[in-house]
Amino acid sequence: MWENESKRNISTSPNNVENVKYLSGRWSSLKQSFNNNFKRLFNFKTSNVSNFEKFIQFLYRPTDPASLGVARALFGLCMIIDIVEERGFADIDIKWGDPWDCHFPLIHGMKAPSLPWMIMIYTVMWMGAFGIALGLHFKIACACFVLPYWYIFILDKGYWNNHTYLYGIVATLIWGTEANKYFALDANNAKRNGNSVPYWNYFILKFQFFALYFLAGLKKSGREWLEGYAMINLSRHWVFQPFKIVLTTEQIDFLIVHWFTFIFDLSVGFWMLLEKTRIPAMIFCAAFHLMNSRLFSIGMFPYVCLATMSLFCSADWPRRLTHYFSWKQQILLSDVNLNVNSIKETDSQIKESLSSDCSALPSNKISQYKTMHKDKKDNDTQSSKNLIESDEKEATNICKKLRGGQQSPKATRKQKFVVFTLLCHIVLQFFLPYSHFISKGYNNWVPGLYGYSWDMMIHAWDTILVVIKVHDNVNNEVRYLNPEAWVQGDRWVRHGDMAIQYSQCLKDNLMRRKEETLSTHYRVEDKEKWMRLSSNLSIYMDAWCSLNGRFQQRIFDPNIDMLTVDWHPFKPVSFLMPLITQYNSYRYKLEEIQQHVYTWSNYTDVLFVADFPEMYLENYISTDFANVSLTVLEGEVTYDEEESANAIIVPKEKSIPVKTGMFHRIKTTSSYPACYMYTYTNQTKEQLDSDRKEAPLEENTQPLFLNILKEINYKITAWARTFAHIANAFFNLVYDVPMVRRVRVNK
Repeated sequence: MWENESKRNISTSPNNVENVKYLSGRWSSLKQSFNNNFKRLFNFKTSNVSNFEKFIQFLYRPTDPASLGVARALFGLCMIIDIVEERGFADIDIKWGDPWDCHFPLIHGMKAPSLPWMIMIYTVMWMGAFGIALGLHFKIACACFVLPYWYIFILDKGYWNNHTYLYGIVATLIWGTEANKYFALDANNAKRNGNSVPYWNYFILKFQFFALYFLAGLKKSGREWLEGYAMINLSRHWVFQPFKIVLTTEQIDFLIVHWFTFIFDLSVGFWMLLEKTRIPAMIFCAAFHLMNSRLFSIGMFPYVCLATMSLFCSADWPRRLTHYFSWKQQILLSDVNLNVNSIKETDSQIKESLSSDCSALPSNKISQYKTMHKDKKDNDTQSSKNLIESDEKEATNICKKLRGGQQSPKATRKQKFVVFTLLCHIVLQFFLPYSHFISKGYNNWVPGLYGYSWDMMIHAWDTILVVIKVHDNVNNEVRYLNPEAWVQGDRWVRHGDMAIQYSQCLKDNLMRRKEETLSTHYRVEDKEKWMRLSSNLSIYMDAWCSLNGRFQQRIFDPNIDMLTVDWHPFKPVSFLMPLITQYNSYRYKLEEIQQHVYTWSNYTDVLFVADFPEMYLENYISTDFANVSLTVLEGEVTYDEEESANAIIVPKEKSIPVKTGMFHRIKTTSSYPACYMYTYTNQTKEQLDSDRKEAPLEENTQPLFLNILKEINYKITAWARTFAHIANAFFNLVYDVPMVRRVRVNK
């Protein structure tokens, strides 16, 4: 008892009470200072996110729809152009018109509709993009764009990339907003529900573009990017000309292309969120995207990013711009009535903003408009002065009410559901790029398909050889197919699921071609050849790829029948050969060897290959090449030619000549992977250069305006083809007029 009394006396002593008061006051001061700085930097208070209820109220605070409306219109305009060009509406007859072409849908077995119906789907999507840009029947327009877009998206994984995925996400998010309340044809009808939009309309779109940059930066944090192997020789482009004044091409590739873009992507989202750093960040961002538009063929992606940067600015910047020019006009006209109307319009905005944040507006806005009219004080009418004074009094009264403890309305079920959905979207966007431990069936040497991963060009692929062998199991005959047959790209080479889809498509096409040959008037020889082909086939693929400057090596097991292999989206690809990483350090030496070979002549080149033990490479060297030699860098191989019965053993650091115009086989006999290189002289290139020198000098350079005219002419032609496709599809579906389409030449 004495102990308790003693403790109570100590705790209530005057010195301790003063210390507690001092610490409490100091803590309150620091807390207030932190809250003020936080609000100044991020434009919201920490108390706004202290609990779920307040977070909902924060996301539903009324916000000016002006910036959102401008971003919506610019995004829709970009999509109008994108559908014609990168989505391929102008070339839809080539992209989707050939019924023999192989596609790679996300859902195996999914088939694309016929060309006329595909054109109609594109037309609906295109009209939806026009509706988004104009703000006309906004919700219907978003549905017309988003639904066909995702349908076409899942029809073929071969066309996936990061910005294709981004467009679909952004369009879906815009669909849920009220972006048609400003700069839209149906703005008057949309304003019946109020002149503001919930703040979450901005919040979720800003998050999406923040994630675009930030996740791309995280993906670039790997060694492959930071060591400078993803983007090589990019410094040769003219956009890097200013950097060449102080840096070498190698330094530009390493410091500017790799390290600067890593730091830029990782941090630019934060800089654009902060008010003080927003303007310089947006200048760097604009320069970055404009450079990318010249460096890469990535369609409207840079322009979409430029168009949506304004979302990070103040929500009312378009109105401020409008008011600025309106104010200039008022000065020129000296019209007092216009001044009064302007103040009235400002009055409604002040009242609306006060409902969301009492401290955000009254003194700032009113003093701003007092200053605006200060120079015209003598010309102002008494009514305009009264308006300013009444606004000031009303603002003070509203603030007193809000500060006096007036409670905000409780969140409704709908608001809770919307905010919960937004949070799920945020979590999903951070999870999907790293979800490849689940979707193992889509992985190769690097995780995931190219799309939602945000791995923007962090992997450089080079494919030199693809061999497709069709084995007739009944007749024991082997046939070889052109790897470009019935396909428009080569992405399938790097993904096991797409290789299986391509194999199945090849078998189906072979069986269709057999039926077609036997049922029509083909030559007897052709009919006999196809008649011998049975339906019991096996297809083997031997694809050689290089990842980020490594040796060329096979990516699939060439002894696996792609028609019978087991594949599952949640299981690792069983026939994927491992990436040979033990020779990663050789990449430094490969560059030195390559530069040394280039010094021999202007037409010499080198090719680096690695292979697994007991496997062999069958290769054919064209007579277009001369002085071909084989040099073993690591391991041991045997070399034999098709006309020779004896194999030559080639140990490490030994070279032998290679005959051209015939097949040869190189087999790895060492117990570990062997790596070797071909060196050769390109006689065809040498002859072309010689002919060019002997030919009369022609004017190869064209004025810049001619190149611009060619670009404009190309776009006009693309739009004309688009309208022609729509007309052809309409007449085909309505009047059964035959479709007119082009055929790929390189088939």
